[in-house]
Amino acid sequence: MSPYITTLLLLTLGLGTTMTFASSHWLLAWMGLEINTLAIIPLMSKHHHPRAVEATTKYFLTQATAAATLLFASTTNAWLTGHWDIYLMSHPIPTTMVLLALSLKIGLAPLHTWLPEVLQGLDLLTGLILSTWQKLAPLALILQVPFQDQELITILALLSTLIGGWGGLNQTQLRKILAYSSIAHLGWMMVVIQFSPQLTLLALTMYLVMTTATFLMLATNKTTTINELGTSWAKTPALSAIAPAILLSLGGLPPLAGFMPKWLILQELTKQGLPALATLAALSALLSLFFYLRLCYSMTFTMSPNNTSNIPTWRASPQRATLFLPLSATLTTLLLPTAPILVAVMQL
Repeated sequence: MSPYITTLLLLTLGLGTTMTFASSHWLLAWMGLEINTLAIIPLMSKHHHPRAVEATTKYFLTQATAAATLLFASTTNAWLTGHWDIYLMSHPIPTTMVLLALSLKIGLAPLHTWLPEVLQGLDLLTGLILSTWQKLAPLALILQVPFQDQELITILALLSTLIGGWGGLNQTQLRKILAYSSIAHLGWMMVVIQFSPQLTLLALTMYLVMTTATFLMLATNKTTTINELGTSWAKTPALSAIAPAILLSLGGLPPLAGFMPKWLILQELTKQGLPALATLAALSALLSLFFYLRLCYSMTFTMSPNNTSNIPTWRASPQRATLFLPLSATLTTLLLPTAPILVAVMQL
């Protein structure tokens, strides 16, 4: 794909998200989501092999279904209440439809089944955009809508944390593992959104940083399966040394930065008198931590079966690292001591 076309598509992607951020009218928000979807579809299908075309088709049909449901819900709300504003969603039926439509857009369980299959068919950099940037606009709308049915949000969040943990246990493809990781992290964001939206934004920020570091690490090593992780030492020894810290931070293991949002969310759930919900969320985090440990073991304690043709992998000129990889890796591993500052900023 031409660099000019890629730049135009990325700018259009940013335009759609910005339009959704800035809108208070449901029609403008829907237009922003549609621009966002149409801009990423050529990026997803730029590699013309059947798997990428299949993933693009699945993504388009899913997003079109969610967008149609969202438009129908907003129209129903305007018909029942006379308002198109996002902040004035008061009727329970269109509000519930909006929640389900936005949950389908971001891949919240049990509306998540499209996400692992779509992510598996993409290259790692496009998968990074799908796992990070494409979550921003729907989550911004979820934060703005005054939901009355808080029990449904809690059920969706708890299902996401559990399915995100269980689903990644038997996977060998790294992109599917990261898809289930995304589902689990979305569950953590949604479980506290009704009590503290600031903690949801903190968890989203940390998820963006950690996922960016993970995808860039895999793209640098050109690894897509667990078995290929054993070749990382021959390609990038320094990056392979920091990779377990990135993966364990994604799993929420202290004293790494990924522990901070989980710790604060569990603290908030306990303050709200929900110890059972906090316990189930913490147990689901152990499931996710297991397959992150599995990735760390494959990368650090195993060696790939080498033959004469691929032993001198280290002789090849290394891929030039970008600024985003060391920056995101540093933040992923060392951001936990700034937790008191971030909490103080959130309370301003």
